[in-house]
Amino acid sequence: MRAKTRYFCQACGQQSTRWLGRCPGCGAWNSFVEELIGPQAAPGELTAGGDQPRSITEVPVLEVERFQTELGEMDRVLGGGIVPGSLVLVGGDPGIGKSTLLLQVAHLLSSRLKVLYVSGEESSSQIRIRADRLGALSPGLMLLSETDIDAVERHLRELAPPVAIIDSIQTMFKNGVASAPGSVGQVRECAAQLMRLAKTTGISIFLVGHVTKEGLLAGPRVLEHMVDTVLYLEGERHQFFRILRSVKNRFGSTNEIGIFEMKVNGLVEVANPTALFLIQRPHGDVTGSAVAAGLEGTRPLLLEIQALVTPTAYGMPRRMTAGVDHNRVALIAAVLEKRVGLNLGSHDIYVNAVGGVKLDEPAADLAIACALASSFRDVPVDAGIALAGEIGLTGELRPVTGVEKRVREAFKLGFSRFLLSAQNASSIKGEHGVVAADTLAEALELALKV
Repeated sequence: MRAKTRYFCQACGQQSTRWLGRCPGCGAWNSFVEELIGPQAAPGELTAGGDQPRSITEVPVLEVERFQTELGEMDRVLGGGIVPGSLVLVGGDPGIGKSTLLLQVAHLLSSRLKVLYVSGEESSSQIRIRADRLGALSPGLMLLSETDIDAVERHLRELAPPVAIIDSIQTMFKNGVASAPGSVGQVRECAAQLMRLAKTTGISIFLVGHVTKEGLLAGPRVLEHMVDTVLYLEGERHQFFRILRSVKNRFGSTNEIGIFEMKVNGLVEVANPTALFLIQRPHGDVTGSAVAAGLEGTRPLLLEIQALVTPTAYGMPRRMTAGVDHNRVALIAAVLEKRVGLNLGSHDIYVNAVGGVKLDEPAADLAIACALASSFRDVPVDAGIALAGEIGLTGELRPVTGVEKRVREAFKLGFSRFLLSAQNASSIKGEHGVVAADTLAEALELALKV
């Protein structure tokens, strides 16, 4: 008997027996997706294997030993290793290096335990060619080229590998769902089946999901609430650096990052990313350049912020950013014009975080403001100073978190001064080289060379 399907609006939950271009409930366009409808249990009827309510004090505590991948950056992002029975989603743009990273992880794990790598995009022979290039050949690494999710589950139950990789979830399909592979209905059903398998057997499963620039493909955006951990591999395809960012983790801290460098033999972890990002920093008196002391998860990260302020040649000034939030830069420019007196309204503004890194925390405000003021006034920022501080709309300098880690990292890399808010400076009294300011105007006087 063929399974029943229904169409649901992703915006309001409206149900329909057929696809509709516009939802009659909320008016959203192209929001209906197909989903599989299972048999409904009768009221009061318990499903097989259902759990019973009990006190939290009666629930036994399980000591879970994580699998170490031997890739330090990967273990950092996962929160210390792979938790048995976890479902991990690795998302990112096509061609960014997701399959390469997971094949390397599978190879490292296969030296100690059995790993099954399931590919729906490549044949086993094609994966072997890539493994030869990466040097990822091991007898414990099993390959399977399959797209039928029921067949994949059968092989997983027979082999019972501690770790499995599904590349990618968009290529998997389930018989009974009328929609094509990659649709929201297919992806959700396949992911739900793998989730039940992981929780009942203890197999740790990695799912690869593609993301388009619109974020509309049935990938990580649909699956985020179903999995235990969501990792995003970020970076420009023309840059050497790749950043693995944790945006959701039930077994560790979120916003943790791991940094890799793309080379011929695959992704190589970067143990000291700050030194690598600042190695090409221009020396001497260069205007429009400042160093921001950021904090990604538990890792301090110093990045160069470059700004270019030039009189506009058109009626409407341009505001362009790369690696920093566009709206945040517009806010800082408005504060500089109103509170400091810099006439930026008739100038084009370009701001860039060097190295292809995205820096979205408010602590970068002070470095952005100093870089903008330096370019506008044509006065360089002190090359030996690192900056961290949030800027308020009234022009005050606000405190940031994790200031001790930021200061320690800056001084370790040879910076002689660290500029932050007066509130932060009071919490680390006695640290030589720490300078404080209450307002943005005071901070610019301390940071810019006169």
